[in-house]
Amino acid sequence: MATGIKDKVAILGMGCSNFGERWNDNAEDLMVEAFVEAIDDAGIEKDQIDAAWLGTGIEEQHVGKSAVPLSMALRLPYIPVTRVENYCASGSESFRGAVYAVASGACDIALAMGVEKLKDTGYGGLPQRNRGSVNDMLWANTSAPGSFAQLATAYTAKFGVDAKDLKRAMAHISIKSHDNGSKNPKAHLRNKITEDKVMNAPMIADPLGLFDCCGVSDGAACAIVTTPEIAKSLGKKDLVTIKAMQLAGSNGTEAQHNSWDGSYFATTRHAAARAYKEAGIDNPRKQISLFDVHDCFSITELVTMEDLYISEEGRAVNDIMDGFFDADGEIPCQIDGGLKCFGHPIGASGLRMIYEMYLQMNGRAGDRQRSNEPTIGMAHNLGGFPAQNICSLTIVGKDGV
Repeated sequence: MATGIKDKVAILGMGCSNFGERWNDNAEDLMVEAFVEAIDDAGIEKDQIDAAWLGTGIEEQHVGKSAVPLSMALRLPYIPVTRVENYCASGSESFRGAVYAVASGACDIALAMGVEKLKDTGYGGLPQRNRGSVNDMLWANTSAPGSFAQLATAYTAKFGVDAKDLKRAMAHISIKSHDNGSKNPKAHLRNKITEDKVMNAPMIADPLGLFDCCGVSDGAACAIVTTPEIAKSLGKKDLVTIKAMQLAGSNGTEAQHNSWDGSYFATTRHAAARAYKEAGIDNPRKQISLFDVHDCFSITELVTMEDLYISEEGRAVNDIMDGFFDADGEIPCQIDGGLKCFGHPIGASGLRMIYEMYLQMNGRAGDRQRSNEPTIGMAHNLGGFPAQNICSLTIVGKDGV
């Protein structure tokens, strides 16, 4: 019987490039930047790495379909390399490959890299992707802001939330992310904003204004993982281990059946239930001390806190306005600025979330360090649109917790 991966894998080292408009760097430069920090943190040599995974979402724009650019850029020692893609959850997918390889005993030490070089497209937003019959049918006439605006509309309709109250809650989310991002030297957006600025910003897709949307960025993030036993033999102390990893993909019900009302993410709810069971968590609102969720839009963060069973259905607005998820609140969410301000290079985002958990648990997050070091953290990485998506959840925590 499957027992899961709880505490079978430890993070040996992590690294992350600066996120932003990296016009003078290519994807290989960004991967090297993240890798140098990760391997220095791990305290090992390249020839100790047994296998590597590369996550990218829009590979046509930079590295192409193979993982060979990873092995060439890092001069890896002729080891297996694999490129993976799962929409915006591609970085988490590379991490899952490395973690599972170690947990299975196939590798002693494995590497996960996520990278995206999006600004070279020369225009705002993401390139249109139209591959396969499902995408042809569902994505041809939609956009990311438009589909997530529909999520907001469905949410207000279901719970009877006043539109102004929802807008203020979304504004609070954006203000919080900008405040947190201003303390992060690697974040793309480091400017603080006011409620007045958010509420009066240009409308992108009603009710989502300019500051409700995350930034499109260039960046890379990297993780090196091994077993706790090997990590300890290499002199590592105060290990951060993987408590759970769960992935849930849409099966078509959301887009093709009226049983889904458009107000939540079914994938997140299924993945969360399995992740909590794997990690041995029965009260996430009390047991988890830090969240980094996929806030591609402010409404996504709001809905996600209910889908993760932290806020009661229809009550996330109250928790947000009460400061429950602020940097000094009960459970900080997006303490590094999130997708909104750290940035969203698609293939790197999932690993970037885990990077923040890792820093916080080691007391190395600088000005944004939580005064009480977190012991359990969850990274929620979402790919696709509300009606067709993939949800990846990673729970990490201090060894022995």
